[in-house]
Amino acid sequence: MPRHNAKDATEALTLTPIAITRSCFADKFGVPRQPGLTRHAHADLLIQPPFDREDAFRGLESASHLWLTFQFHQAVRAEWRPVVRPPRLGGNQKIGVFASRSPFRPNSLGLSVVRNRGLVRKQGKLVLQISDHDLIEGTPILDIKPYLPFADAVSGAHLGWAAEAPVERLPVVFLPEAQQQLDELCSEHSLENSSKESPQKYPDFASLIEDVVSYDPRPSFRRGREEERIYGAHLYDVNVRFRFVTDETGSRVEVLTVC
Repeated sequence: MPRHNAKDATEALTLTPIAITRSCFADKFGVPRQPGLTRHAHADLLIQPPFDREDAFRGLESASHLWLTFQFHQAVRAEWRPVVRPPRLGGNQKIGVFASRSPFRPNSLGLSVVRNRGLVRKQGKLVLQISDHDLIEGTPILDIKPYLPFADAVSGAHLGWAAEAPVERLPVVFLPEAQQQLDELCSEHSLENSSKESPQKYPDFASLIEDVVSYDPRPSFRRGREEERIYGAHLYDVNVRFRFVTDETGSRVEVLTVC
């Protein structure tokens, strides 16, 4: 396989992260395959020195959405492959890496549109709050730009192998134990923050769980199947355990525990 060799590049680049992500997604499993598939995913971008100056973000408050350039820091490989198997094609068909949105790329760079939730100071640190994202914990942010609706939303744009947004979602049922744990968790942290100016620790948590599991985050070769296996997704510091069930009433996801 071709090797990614800095000596082969015309010019070597050194990139310094502008921010580090503190995300509701603790690891890769369960992360939406594209930003915007969940409207309930929140994250803080901790702005790093020397970029942690309000002046550098003056005017950004007028932007509803932002472009983020970032590194797929958990997908960095010494070698790259010219073809990949997109989950959207069932994981069976191959296309060129540059015709895909695969994280396994020669330079491991990603690009996402996210919702801008505003710049704040938290414990003295400058933080850019975002939502509707697909970033995991620790993701290095390499650049931030405003989304320009008149230029960035291209009328008539298309991609043959992914022409439409995924709309099929499985119904989600919280079993009694999971519902009780969820209620206690959210109630406890709402009370803790009721007299503070800090946000809730688990904002929109039930809706986030539903978004994550309803799109069936399993690998492509397992999707659509019923199996006895129990899965777990780490959201914030909570392990959400769930399973896929098919019976005479249809298919669904059952959330077992939230703890």
